[in-house]
Amino acid sequence: MSCPVCQRPTEPRYRPFCSRRCADVDLARWLGGRYAIPAEPIGDGDDPPPRR
Repeated sequence: MSCPVCQRPTEPRYRPFCSRRCADVDLARWLGGRYAIPAEPIGDGDDPPPRR
């Protein structure tokens, strides 16, 4: 398994990362909004439901 940040081999202590640095880089990406889960925008409630 390789580190998702730098692709080096993982270290059991920091798994799935290779180091504390890469774990912190990944956390900063999440907190900064660089990672996101795709979703549909939420309306204001006045729109009729979509037709199928």
